Amino acid sequence: MEKKWQRDIKVTSIQRIGERNGKVRIIETEMLKIFNEDRTHIGEATREEVHRLGHWHEVFHCWFVSREDEVDYLYLQHRCSMKKDYPDLLDITAAGHLLAHETVEDGVREIKEELGIALSFDELVSVGVMEDCATMENFIDKELVHLFIYKSTNPLSDFTLQKEEVSGIVKVKLEDFEKLWFGPIEEIHIQGFEMNDLGQHVTVDQYVGRDRFVPHETSYYEGLIQSIKRELK
Repeated sequence: MEKKWQRDIKVTSIQRIGERNGKVRIIETEMLKIFNEDRTHIGEATREEVHRLGHWHEVFHCWFVSREDEVDYLYLQHRCSMKKDYPDLLDITAAGHLLAHETVEDGVREIKEELGIALSFDELVSVGVMEDCATMENFIDKELVHLFIYKSTNPLSDFTLQKEEVSGIVKVKLEDFEKLWFGPIEEIHIQGFEMNDLGQHVTVDQYVGRDRFVPHETSYYEGLIQSIKRELK
């Protein structure tokens, strides 16, 4: 299996359990459902335990897509430069962990929190569950990804971003995105906006390469692109 990489963890509930050399060790205490290799629910564990022991757990991914003048576009989130992991890189339009008390339908909250777009679950198109694994030092991330597509008609002016998480939204032609990962091109054209320190929208119009993206396995992008093509036929 191709190597996966750690993605950022959103800490909303923490517990201080010790201090050494002035550094506070922070343990995540939000509870997640855990699953075995057959995807059978076997209990619950804290986020810290989930990532330390490598339990399978559920996450929500939603990619915005649109069709404009017969051209298909994919929307990308620009991660805040202050984030601990993968700052200032491009990634999934909206994503997050599903907590133990939540259903898959509750994942739609991530869209409202990060993007300021209020959607109902019925507006999303489910494309199934994908396994997404990452292993690094002291971190084993084994995700069961509930993958969704939203066929957006929202102008960029509709997005109100959670500045601690997201610094901008851009779009790219789906055809170019596919060629970047599976074809001959080294850069793609992105257009959208960034928020400056005053909360104002600043236009983005530039070319970026693979090094500007949070890394994913090729199989993840392959499944995503094929699903989008199927839904936008």
